[in-house]
Amino acid sequence: MKQITHTFDYQIFDSALELQSSDRELLDKAKEAVSGSYAPYSHYHVGAAVKLANGHIIIGSNQENMSFPAGLCAERVAVFAAASNFPEVPIASIAISAISDDFEVDEPVPPCGVCRQAIVEYEMKFNNKIRIVLGGQSGKVFVFQGMGSLLPLAFNEKGLAK
Repeated sequence: MKQITHTFDYQIFDSALELQSSDRELLDKAKEAVSGSYAPYSHYHVGAAVKLANGHIIIGSNQENMSFPAGLCAERVAVFAAASNFPEVPIASIAISAISDDFEVDEPVPPCGVCRQAIVEYEMKFNNKIRIVLGGQSGKVFVFQGMGSLLPLAFNEKGLAK
């Protein structure tokens, strides 16, 4: 048996005010995107903003459905919209934020596992790490340099090799 330990680095900022201006702008766009959320069941509204290498910013929000598997997370809405509208432009960064009707979201909001895998796909497509900025309504903000920190053993093309 061999034991392997994975470690990763990320930055923690006490508030969005400490972020570099481009990260703060993107997080603000993610917070604005929350207004497009449709979350009548969870009451948890998520917004995401994707910044492309060409400077365009694409937003997305979570869209729930009474048949829960039919809904879609904000991150995938934004990433898929960006990929559909700019298929040859790499994603440079993504910011995610949330609010709740029931409590204050004062912790960074990480993407779910499915969204992590979807974001990894675009890192692999362009061989380009995506900067991830995670915030809530208030409080600390986490910044990661690439999805390897959030999904170290991502499914990749080697899993499809025969």
